[in-house]
Amino acid sequence: MTFVTKEKLFSREWFKVYGLIFFGTFIMSAGYVLFINPYRVVPGGVIGISIVIHYLTEGVFSFWPTGIPIGLMALTIDIPLALLGVKILGPRFGIKTVVGFVLTATFMDVLTYFIGQDDPLNLGDQILLASIFGGVLIGFGLGLIFRSRATTGGTDLISMMINKFTGVPLGQLLIIVDSIIVLLGLIAFGDWKIPLYSWIVIFITGQVVDITLRGISYEKMMFIISDNHEEIRQKIIFDLNRGGTIFVGRGMFQNNERNVIYTNVSRREYQILKDFIREIDPRAFITVVDAYEVLGEGFKSFHDH
Repeated sequence: MTFVTKEKLFSREWFKVYGLIFFGTFIMSAGYVLFINPYRVVPGGVIGISIVIHYLTEGVFSFWPTGIPIGLMALTIDIPLALLGVKILGPRFGIKTVVGFVLTATFMDVLTYFIGQDDPLNLGDQILLASIFGGVLIGFGLGLIFRSRATTGGTDLISMMINKFTGVPLGQLLIIVDSIIVLLGLIAFGDWKIPLYSWIVIFITGQVVDITLRGISYEKMMFIISDNHEEIRQKIIFDLNRGGTIFVGRGMFQNNERNVIYTNVSRREYQILKDFIREIDPRAFITVVDAYEVLGEGFKSFHDH
C-alpha cells in the first residue's frame, strides 16, 4: 500500500485526516449494523467472514448467546493479519489503517449493543432495499477513509500478500478473495439469494466509493477541432471567461495541420459552447469527457485537497 503519511500531531491536517477516519468508520459501521448484518448478507471482506462466524456460533457460548460479536471477530482476524502483513510486506500501511479497523470493530459492536441486530429498521423481507442502502452507507464511509489515505486492512492485506508470492494482479485478487467470502456465506447459510444480495452490496459500495473520492462530475473536458477555432477561442475566453490550450495536430486522412482546442467548462457552459459551435461550424468535431476533478484557477483550489 502507499498510504503511509506523517501528519504533524494535532495539526490542522492531523485533525482533518483522523476526523475523516472517525466519521468514515462510524458511517460504514452503521451501514453494516442497520442494513447488512441483520439479513446475513456477506459482502466480502473481513466483516463478511465475521458475519458468517457470528451466525454459525449462535448458541455455542453462554456469554454470547447470539454468537461471537461481529466487531470483535473482525478485530481478532485483523490484528494477526496486520502483524503478518508487517512481517511479509513491511510497515507500509501505517497507523491510520490500524486505527481504522479498530474503530470499525468498536463502532459495530457498540451500535449493535444499543440498536440490536434483529431488523432494527423494521424492513421485514425488504432485503434488496437493505442491500442498496447498506452499500451506499458502506461505500460513503469507505470513501471518507480512503480520502484520509488509510484503508481498513482485511482482504486488502490478504490480496497484497498473495500478490507478493504469485504476481497475480492486485485488482483480480481482491475480486477473487471477496467472491470466495461471498460463496462462503452461501455454503454456511444454504441460501442461494445471499450471494446475489452480497454482490449487489459490493457493486454499490464500489460505485459510491468512487463518487466519494472523485465527487459528482459537474465539469466537462472538451477537445474541439474546427476551422473556426479563432471564434471558438474568443467565445471561451471573453464570453465564458475560461482558459484552455490549443494544440497543433495533423489529420490522418489529408495529412494537413489542424488546431485542437482543449478546455474545461461547467455543464452550463458546455451547453452554451456546444450551441455556439453548432451555429458557426456544423462540421466541427467535438469530444466531451466527464472531468471528475479539475484543480486550478477558476475551479477547485489545490489547498482544499
